[in-house]
Amino acid sequence: MPSTTKTTLLLKTRLLTPSKLHRISNPSSFYYVQNPSFCSVPISPQPPTTENGLGPVPEEDKVFQRVPRGKLPNREKIEDTICRMMANREWTTRLQHSIRNVCPRFDHSIVWNILHGARKADHALQFFRWVEKTGYRPDNSTTLKIIEILGRASKLNHARCILFDMPKKGLQYDEELFVVLIDSYGKAGIVQESVKIFQKMKELNVERTIKSYDALFKVILRRGRVLMAKRYFNAMLREEMVKYGIKPNDVTYSTLLPGLCDAEKMPEAQKFVKEMVERHIAPKDNSIFLKLIASQCKSGNLDWAASVLKGMIRLSIPTEAAHYGVLIESFCKSRVYDKAINLLDKVIEKEILLSTRSSSEMEPSAFNPMIEYLCNNGQTEKAETFFRQLMKTGVQDPVAFNNLLRGHSEEGTPESAVEILKIMTRRKVPIEADAYRSIILCLLRKGEPADAKAMLDGMIESGHLPDSDMFRMVMESLFNDGRVQTASRVMKSMIEKGVKEHMDLVAKILEALLMRGHVEEALGRIELLMDNDCIPDFDNLLAVLCDKEKTIAALRLLDFGLERDYNISFSSCDKVLDTLVAAGKTLNAYSILCKIMEKGGVKDLSSRDELIRTLNAEGNTKQADILSRMIMGGEETKKRKKVKAHT
Repeated sequence: MPSTTKTTLLLKTRLLTPSKLHRISNPSSFYYVQNPSFCSVPISPQPPTTENGLGPVPEEDKVFQRVPRGKLPNREKIEDTICRMMANREWTTRLQHSIRNVCPRFDHSIVWNILHGARKADHALQFFRWVEKTGYRPDNSTTLKIIEILGRASKLNHARCILFDMPKKGLQYDEELFVVLIDSYGKAGIVQESVKIFQKMKELNVERTIKSYDALFKVILRRGRVLMAKRYFNAMLREEMVKYGIKPNDVTYSTLLPGLCDAEKMPEAQKFVKEMVERHIAPKDNSIFLKLIASQCKSGNLDWAASVLKGMIRLSIPTEAAHYGVLIESFCKSRVYDKAINLLDKVIEKEILLSTRSSSEMEPSAFNPMIEYLCNNGQTEKAETFFRQLMKTGVQDPVAFNNLLRGHSEEGTPESAVEILKIMTRRKVPIEADAYRSIILCLLRKGEPADAKAMLDGMIESGHLPDSDMFRMVMESLFNDGRVQTASRVMKSMIEKGVKEHMDLVAKILEALLMRGHVEEALGRIELLMDNDCIPDFDNLLAVLCDKEKTIAALRLLDFGLERDYNISFSSCDKVLDTLVAAGKTLNAYSILCKIMEKGGVKDLSSRDELIRTLNAEGNTKQADILSRMIMGGEETKKRKKVKAHT
C-alpha cells in the first residue's frame, strides 16, 4: 500500500477515536459529512474495499462508522392511514382514488380493521359501500361488524338492508347477525321491529337458539312487555325445545326473572325459580335473587320468598345479609316471629354478617324489629349476640342500643345493661329517657339505690328531665336505705330542675339531716327551697328538734329563720327558749331571746323571768341587766302606743 494511503487512513482513524471527539464543537456535523446517508433509508452494507476497488481492506485499516442512536418511527398501518384520511377529508372521488393508491387490494382483515377504526358510522358505511363496488366480497365477519356499527348509530334501515342483501352476495345467514339487529332495534325502542326480525328468522330458515331468544326477551322486557315475553317463552318451550332441543339457560332466566318481578307476575317467577333449581342452573348475577325475595315479600308470598333462599343454598350460591334481612323484616311485619327467629339463628350461627364474601348489609328496618321483639320477650341475650355481630360491621344504631337497655332491665340483669350503656357512652350514641328509666327501676328493684342515683345523674347529664315519680322513687329508696345525704342531693337536683312536689318527703329528709347533725347542709337545702317558693314547715321542724332535745340544731334553725325574716310562730320561739334553758344553755337562750325581742317580743313572760334569774344565778349579771332593760323598754313602748291609740 502506498504511504499516502496509509497516512490518510491513519488520520481518519485518529479523528474518529473517542479521545478526539470532545475537541469537535459539533460532532454530529462531522458524522453527517462522513456519512451523508445518516438519515436516509438504510441500505445493505457493502464490504469495505481499497481506494482502487481491487480488494477488501485489511482488518487493521477499517474505519468504523457511528451507528445512529434511537429507533426509527414505526410505519403507520394501512388501515390507520385510511381511517385518518376519511376523518380529515370529505368523501369524494379524489379520496377514493387516494385510498386506492394506498391499498390497491383489500382483504377481509384490512376491511374489518378499517370498519373498526372508523371514527364515524357514516365513514364506515361509505367505505363499506364503496369497497363492495371495487370488487371486494365481504364475509360474515365484516358484515357483522358493519351491522354492529350501524346499530349503535341507530342507522337501522341501512343495517337491515345489508343483512337481507347477504344472499345476493353469496353469503349464508348467521344467527349472530340477527341477534345484533334485534338488540339494536330494542335499544332504539322499536320493539315491534325486533319481533319482526325474530319472526323473519323462521321464514328464512335461520336456526334460532337460546341466544336469539335471550336477545328477544331482553328487548321485550326492557319495554315492560312481560306478557309478550311470557308468550314467546311458552312458545319456545312448546316448539323449539322439542324441535331443536333448545332449553333455557342462565341468561334466559337472568333476563326473564327481573321483568316478571317488575310486572308483579310472581307465580310465573316462582315456576321459573323452581325449574332453575331443579335443573341446577345458577344465573351469573346474584342480585336477581334479592329482587325475587323482595318481590315475593312485597306480594305477601313469604313462603315462596323463603323457598328462593333455600334454592340459593341448593345452587351453592352464597347467601348474604341482605337476603336474610328482607325475609326477617317481612316476617316481623307479618308477626310470624318464629320463622324470623329461625332465620336469625342461621345468621348468628353462620356469622353471615361477618362474611368477607358478603357485599350487602342488613338494613335497620330488618334488624330493629327483630331486636325489639327479642328484648320484649325475654331473649335479650340472643338479641345482644346478634347486635354485637352488627357492631363489628360498623353499625351503631341508637334504636337497637336502647332496646337492649330496656330488655336487660326488664329481665333483671342491670349489669348487662350497664355494659351496653358504657359502649353507648364511649361511642357517643344517644340514650333515650325511657331506657334510663328502665335501668333505674331495675336497680331499685334489685335494692341498689346508690347505683340508681348514679344512673339518675347520668340521665340528667344527658339532657333528659326525670319525671316527678322517678325523683321520689330514688329519694325514698335512698332515705329508707339510710343514705340521707345522698337523698338530699337528689332532692337538690329535683328542686333545681323545677320539680316542686313531694314536700312530705322533703320534710323528712330535712328533719333527718338536722337530727344527724348535718345542719349546714340542711340550712342550704332550706334556702334553696325558699328561693324556689317551696316553704318548709319551720314550726314542725323546730318542734321535732325540741322534742328530741336537739338544742343546737333547733337554735341554728331558729337563728337562720329569724335572720331571713321567715315566718316562724312565737310559740315555736318560746319552745326553743324553754328547751335551751332546760338544757342549761342560758347564754344561747339569751342571744336568741334578744333577736326574738327585736322581731316583736315573746308571749310567754315566765320564760323571760326564768332566764333572767338563771343568768344572775350563773353570774351573768351583765346579760341579765341588759335583758331586763330591753324588757322594760319594750313595755314602755307598748304603753305609749296604747295611749296614742286611745287619744
